[in-house]
Amino acid sequence: MKFNYQEILFLSLGGLAFFLFGIKYMSDGLQSVAGDKMRAFLEKGTKTPLRGVLTGTLVTALIQSSSGTTVLTVGLVNAGLLSLRQAIGIIMGANIGTTVTAYLIGFKLGDYALPIAVVGTILLFFSKNKRLNTIGQVLFGFALLFYGMEVMGKGLKPLKNIPFFINAMTNIENMPVLGVLVGTVFTGIVQSSSATIGILQELAYQGAVTYHQAVPILFGDNIGTTITALLASIGTSVTARRAALTHFMFNLIGTIIFLPLFLVGIFPEIVRLFTDYIYILIPGFEGTWETLNIKMQIAQTHGVFNVSNTIIHLPFVSLLAAFVTKLIPGEDKTLEFGPKYLEPRLLGNPSVALSQAGREVLRMGMLAKESFSHAVAYFFTGLENEAKQSLQLEEIIDDLENKITEYIVKISEKKMSTEESNQAYIYIQAVNDIERVGDHTENIVELTKAGIDHGIRFSIEAIADMRKMIDKTQETYVWALESLEKNDFELAKKVVKNDDYIDEMEKEFRRAHITRLNEGVCNGNAGAIYLDILSNLERIGDHSVNIAQYVLGER
Repeated sequence: MKFNYQEILFLSLGGLAFFLFGIKYMSDGLQSVAGDKMRAFLEKGTKTPLRGVLTGTLVTALIQSSSGTTVLTVGLVNAGLLSLRQAIGIIMGANIGTTVTAYLIGFKLGDYALPIAVVGTILLFFSKNKRLNTIGQVLFGFALLFYGMEVMGKGLKPLKNIPFFINAMTNIENMPVLGVLVGTVFTGIVQSSSATIGILQELAYQGAVTYHQAVPILFGDNIGTTITALLASIGTSVTARRAALTHFMFNLIGTIIFLPLFLVGIFPEIVRLFTDYIYILIPGFEGTWETLNIKMQIAQTHGVFNVSNTIIHLPFVSLLAAFVTKLIPGEDKTLEFGPKYLEPRLLGNPSVALSQAGREVLRMGMLAKESFSHAVAYFFTGLENEAKQSLQLEEIIDDLENKITEYIVKISEKKMSTEESNQAYIYIQAVNDIERVGDHTENIVELTKAGIDHGIRFSIEAIADMRKMIDKTQETYVWALESLEKNDFELAKKVVKNDDYIDEMEKEFRRAHITRLNEGVCNGNAGAIYLDILSNLERIGDHSVNIAQYVLGER
């Protein structure tokens, strides 16, 4: 029998490309719809491991990406917003939530792919409503996912008759560990378990793979999907790396438990019983295990594996956390998210509450100073971790602005002296300026990243000038905070004077850099980034002066 290998290759890879683009496009659209609510949901829905599991399941089912959920979870752990135990619950839930895609593929919706794509296109290109555009993106991605499956199916169909492929599948059936390895490596490369499980379902549907050949590969797919989170954890905090490793360990241990059970026939029987007695709870199921198509059988096996694995691991969350802590030793410098001194029970005593608010304002100011220091370190060293530290602190600063302002407003509702009212006003204004310092720090990080991405190098003279202005800006900002803390008029006057120096520096260094551009010492891209950083430093100086002027009573 002759085979058109070119057609097999083109249809298989083309279908896979459609599938991957579809699932990514759909997932991006769903995440866009969810927006910051998804992040807040993850932060709040994790008080217990069980709630974490439910939260992780729901979020992953909504955004159709376990990798997206776990990477976001690693980011939240790195920012100090989630503990390791909270993250483990979400990760377990993410594994359950990702099974939704396999079930959707099992329903064989390919016949409706093109009409759904038409509806998605209309919403995407002919609607001026941004939300409808995003819904159109989701529908178009959803349609492309199934169209890709149809195309891929045509390419994979001849494989069942190719001797090489038949031998490979026979080897996997005889050596199931090889199947696990194949699934792990393939998913690690594609970075989407939904895609590789979809391919597996299509291969089985075309008769190229039997159920017993597919399940070891399925286990490997679950291990391979953890590689995305492991890669995302590089350069993050110790706790974030532990969270990513937990995802890997969770699926690896699950495979170690269930692969032997599958080989002796216990796990297939569990799946059959689950299907025959609980299938009625899942929409679209009809009949029993034997009446399900092979795609749905694989989806059901995937679902039962992840649910069972979670049930087994859930009582041992603390043990799992302790285990990965042993594997990745070390201590993080903890970033405390949220206010430290704003005690609601003190609101009945405005004088004491205002004093606590002042302590929180100064803490916020020092966090902005620390964020600025990391941004500066990123500019001079290019170390990615410095950028991450700076941006994490900026998130905390943004949150503190809202919390401190709300607290002071509540204090202001009580009876206060004129002096206390003035102090409350100063704190609210200072909080706003400190938050703006954080924003300019974030700008410096983003500008530095743009420079690194474009391979920009600054001249020795440019670097020397930048160092002078940074040093003066840091000194001015620290003095502003000290003048606020001590109500020091003399120090506040020094801040105002220093800012004059910063303004002059900015003009002088701007002229010098333009001269270097004209002489060809620096290129245009370097010039734009350099001048923007100078502007941001000058603005930090301005906000420092604002704080000093509150102290002096001039604003």
